[in-house]
Amino acid sequence: MSCKLTQIENGVEGIFVKNERFSTTLISFHFYLPLKKETAAGYSLLPFLMTTCSEKYPDFSKLNYKLSKLYGASLEASAEKVGDLQSLKIAVSVIDDKYALDGEALCEQACELLLRLIFAPKVENGEFAKEDVEREKRKAIEHIRGEFAEKRVYARKRLIEEMYGDDDFATPKCGTEEQVAELDGKALYEMWKTLLSKAFVRVNVISSNLPNGLFEKIGEHFAAFDRTDITDRFAHRPTAPRSEVKEVTERMDLSQGKLSIGFSCDTSGDDYATGALAVMCDILGGGPYSKLFSNVREKMSLCYYCSSSAIRIKGLLTVDSGVESQNAETAKNAILDQLNAIKNGEISDFEFSSSKKSLTDGLCTVNDSQAGIDAWYATRISNRNLMSPEDFAKTIENVTRENIIATANGIKLHTVYRLLPKEVKA
Repeated sequence: MSCKLTQIENGVEGIFVKNERFSTTLISFHFYLPLKKETAAGYSLLPFLMTTCSEKYPDFSKLNYKLSKLYGASLEASAEKVGDLQSLKIAVSVIDDKYALDGEALCEQACELLLRLIFAPKVENGEFAKEDVEREKRKAIEHIRGEFAEKRVYARKRLIEEMYGDDDFATPKCGTEEQVAELDGKALYEMWKTLLSKAFVRVNVISSNLPNGLFEKIGEHFAAFDRTDITDRFAHRPTAPRSEVKEVTERMDLSQGKLSIGFSCDTSGDDYATGALAVMCDILGGGPYSKLFSNVREKMSLCYYCSSSAIRIKGLLTVDSGVESQNAETAKNAILDQLNAIKNGEISDFEFSSSKKSLTDGLCTVNDSQAGIDAWYATRISNRNLMSPEDFAKTIENVTRENIIATANGIKLHTVYRLLPKEVKA
């Protein structure tokens, strides 16, 4: 497998990953804009709106017919947070031309379809059609409500809100239900124009062959826009420590409590700077060999689940657990004890070797799917230089115990959030 980066236009780059293991070609556009409270809801709606209709395919039935003619090609849309950026994805997957019965140029047709969806949307009188907008708004609101219903997701969301307050990073990736409800076709059309003129764009192509002239066609389309003020993809603000730990307790009608704990890290940045943080986080609360799993969950039986994760570009470490109300405080203290153990150098040979092997084995599986490869390069947008999964695996292998201990000692407790059942009145 090989990977080649091409500069297509100002603020637009293409990555061709040559991989002959797959029978399909995946072409994905990733747009990166600053994550802002006032625009998150609108931008998150655009990929879904743009993949359901266009000027040439004004309703989903016509679009779906075209996809079926391309041997069941599929479209995908998503909206995510990548550090202090909002990441919007529009992608198409189609079988390679060599599998077409009559030698059809399927990849070329799929590329053309994708470009039409992005650059020639269905617009009426300078705005997106009301019925299309309202349909996607309903779906977005259902998604937001679904996250509220999933209390593990909700607790983590609330932890981030409490940690970052008025900072834009506290903004949910799809905005709020109220913000979605206020959107209209005219506002979304203006945001579409901003998307194509201001976003940093990465186009990933994962296939056995790069479709002929694809990057040149993409460059021609972007050249029609004034791309002079491009989003800075490296502008991420590290998480600042708190002088006093913040503790928040919220009660709801639920059977199992949630305990989410947030920490600031002295270590932050891209993959080149944070390999030790990745290993330290995994030793703390990664697999079944980790301290949180083997001690807090298994030996002490304080949690239904207990795991840690890190947003390394932000210098943010979080621990999520499911607890009984009466165990919440004990579980919190036990979690902090396990972190302190790492700070004191209490890392067994088994924990050290198991974590590094688990991480490197996981990196080896990235290339097993086009989705995995695509996600890898989409989320590594802030690396100054391309780093493959194999490159990062080597970084992990070179992490020492001393690196881990030093990284752990730069981690400080920031916020404790508890979501507990309502107290029963006597």
